[in-house]
Amino acid sequence: MNQNQQTHMREERVAVYPGSFDPVTLGHLDIIHRAAKQFDRVIVAVLNNTSKSPLFSVQERKDLLAEVTKDLPNVEIDSFRDLLVRYMRSREAQVIVRGIRSVTDFEYELQMASTNRQLDDGIETVFMMTNPRYSYLSSSIVKEIAQFDGSVHDLVPPLVESALKQKYAEKK
Repeated sequence: MNQNQQTHMREERVAVYPGSFDPVTLGHLDIIHRAAKQFDRVIVAVLNNTSKSPLFSVQERKDLLAEVTKDLPNVEIDSFRDLLVRYMRSREAQVIVRGIRSVTDFEYELQMASTNRQLDDGIETVFMMTNPRYSYLSSSIVKEIAQFDGSVHDLVPPLVESALKQKYAEKK
């Protein structure tokens, strides 16, 4: 069997990068770009968390993500409102990708990874250290700055910056 045949026979490496992405930040995009280099397919899965009141609807978040990742052919945007491991089984994914900014993130993510592993021992979690440029960055911080007309130019893609300005203008 030649190498080309072996490549076609191996299982596709599918990763899921779950999150609220409300809104997607440059930190998120850094993780998405890096994950896209490591896996055959990366599904960026927007969590539809009914217990939160997001700024952007699930569809708006999916649309923003689709636009800012359109240069990555192996990245797909989706949403879910189920247990992550159940969603992963439905998408035939083997790996959860999580970005880690701090020790606090790690402690929480380790607990989640252990829980997911308990629920399905076929699913692995891969932690990616956030680029130090984005170690302080969160969607909550971005929203707070944007809400008070502060510049988020260096924190989010231009499309997201425009969407934030429009969203907060509508609220005033």
